[in-house]
Amino acid sequence: MLKRQIILDTETTGINPKDGHRIIEIGCVELINRRFTGNNYHVYINPEREIEAEAIAVHGITNQRLQHEPKFRDIAHSFFEYIKGAELVIHNAAFDVGFIDHEFAMLQPKIPPVAEYCGIVDTLKLARDLHPGQKNNLDALCRRYDINNSHRTLHGALLDAEILADVYLLMTGGQVSLNLAAEDANNQQDQEGPLVIQRSGKLKVIKANSQELTAHQSRLDLVQKKGGSCLWRD
Repeated sequence: MLKRQIILDTETTGINPKDGHRIIEIGCVELINRRFTGNNYHVYINPEREIEAEAIAVHGITNQRLQHEPKFRDIAHSFFEYIKGAELVIHNAAFDVGFIDHEFAMLQPKIPPVAEYCGIVDTLKLARDLHPGQKNNLDALCRRYDINNSHRTLHGALLDAEILADVYLLMTGGQVSLNLAAEDANNQQDQEGPLVIQRSGKLKVIKANSQELTAHQSRLDLVQKKGGSCLWRD
């Protein structure tokens, strides 16, 4: 049975939706059976209100940048259809889910709370269970799991979702292979609506050290002394 997971992150105008703050960016990375599919979701949103200076300092997104972007009500249905039925993987899930539920509740007709049609995995709770007493923000987890996030100078929903996907896979049992199932992803970029992005996978190459190379050569010498054929030296 296929298991569909959506690694999700948002950026917002401020901290608390109860104070009228809104979502301004959504980034999602799709995994099916722990493999990247390339069927990602990314959209900027006009929040119809001012963004707090403290929030701009975190993500760098200004009202001027968003003035021609769609309103949340314009993308709500496509976003709902994208996440419906999936397991959402979110760092500090209460924050993002709280904002999404707030946005859905303002629609007419309303869309039910996320937990009614999606599973939710909070990677912050998972990290705290695995690494009690340690820092478990995304930057700290990247250092712990040797993930290069040097290109992350500001927060961004899609970038953070991509990084979180790598962190989650390593936290829960290892990385996956290159994406071989997204040949049609580029075709979706010609359609109207949120940008669909194909994420290219990269395999980490670990080279043998000098001791391992010496041991390897010794093993090849032994094979040849016994009259065996050594393909590595042919």
